[in-house]
Amino acid sequence: MRKLTYYVAATLDGHIAGPAGQYDFFPLPADLTETILATYPETIPGHLRQPLGLADVPNQRFDTVVMGRGTYEPALREGITSPYPHLRQYVVSRTLTTDDPAVTVVADDPVALVRELKRADGADIWLCGGGKLAATLRDEIDELVIKRNPIIVGAGIPLFDGPFTPTTFTPTETREFASGVVMTTYTRT
Repeated sequence: MRKLTYYVAATLDGHIAGPAGQYDFFPLPADLTETILATYPETIPGHLRQPLGLADVPNQRFDTVVMGRGTYEPALREGITSPYPHLRQYVVSRTLTTDDPAVTVVADDPVALVRELKRADGADIWLCGGGKLAATLRDEIDELVIKRNPIIVGAGIPLFDGPFTPTTFTPTETREFASGVVMTTYTRT
């Protein structure tokens, strides 16, 4: 069965974005970028793949992305309706609509969506964000890949923005980068 992996950057104080959804404060140091391009090239948005030499690079881990409206909207503000054209794209939102046939908007029950996707054939599923969607899908998340950045922001969108529900994961791999970023993979216990 396919896995749902929450692959995300976070601050030391557990935020994935600022209070208004900002994410541009996350650095992209060369050592981390090199690893992302080699290991997770499919997480690079479509409009950046050609300039980064990824136009013909196959997906390594994921063939599907699931994201919340807040994660999708920055692309829309730039006029990009299909941010990951090399993946099957699902946006969970009760209010959003799109005319782009490459993006499926799911208005209800993201848990049912993920369970259906897991049963289907294919590579793993990337949960791109945000914190509310991650909290809703907490019981469906099989793996976390968290890129902890040596930054404290004090406020913003948390990794999991939902009710108090202790859930245990086991660290299975950690990579420390000279830039201070630590990428840790956790699997559901």
